[in-house]
Amino acid sequence: MIDLNKTIFENSRTVPLVCAHRGSASGNIPCNTLAAFNAALTQGADMIELDVSISADGKYYVFHPGMEKAYLRIRSFLRMLPSKKIEKLRFYNPDDTKTQFGVNTLEEAFDFLRGKCYINVDKFWTDVPGISRAIRESSVEDQVVVKTGVSARELEQVRKYAADFMFMPIVRGRDDVTDRLCADGVNCIGAEVLFETAAEECCGAEYIEKMHEKGKILFVNAEVYDHNAVISGGLTDDASILYGPEKGWGKLADMGFDVIQTDWAGLLKNYLTSRC
Repeated sequence: MIDLNKTIFENSRTVPLVCAHRGSASGNIPCNTLAAFNAALTQGADMIELDVSISADGKYYVFHPGMEKAYLRIRSFLRMLPSKKIEKLRFYNPDDTKTQFGVNTLEEAFDFLRGKCYINVDKFWTDVPGISRAIRESSVEDQVVVKTGVSARELEQVRKYAADFMFMPIVRGRDDVTDRLCADGVNCIGAEVLFETAAEECCGAEYIEKMHEKGKILFVNAEVYDHNAVISGGLTDDASILYGPEKGWGKLADMGFDVIQTDWAGLLKNYLTSRC
């Protein structure tokens, strides 16, 4: 179990941390719900990734924007609906049956996860000032990891509203920003890296070693949201399950990645523990 009194770098020194992508969803338990987060924690997840959507009246919910039709069977986006309507919605399971689970507020998620794990807030860039305020109001600043792309506007908003949060830029291929962010006073704890092949700089031994020397972490995505989208050089959950964990998760661990995001938190945790 992680020690939230230590830095995230210290917690990842023995074995890579497991980040549960939208919690652990299966059967009747939908992703991005408190039930999915509880399942992930039960399976040993060190970090929970969640998505943020904003209602028409400015309330924050845990939901991946654009997935309304797939998960809620509605044609409207949450951003078009008032909170009173959102709170009546229910998730559907893979058998196209309505579940008992509604869409949780971001505040509810923070309350549930307080003191239990790291919280990776995705879609932070959609409203950096507002989501930063919500994080502070829930007093989970010490647990939350936020991230954005590397556009000038996104990074400026981080500097202005969230410089003290644990922050990771999302870099593809190479990293040209972490040193600059640290120099600007941003609490840049490392980077989330995307790569198509193992030949790219951001997954190379030299870059990873230099980041570790600086006390920085490298976060990698093993989950597959679209098999045509290559974001970890093919070292994925799919490869790990179909051909053996050493073909995916094992290679990511051997490359030196500190946090591995997955849709299979229990299987990954068990595998990483077995390697120790």
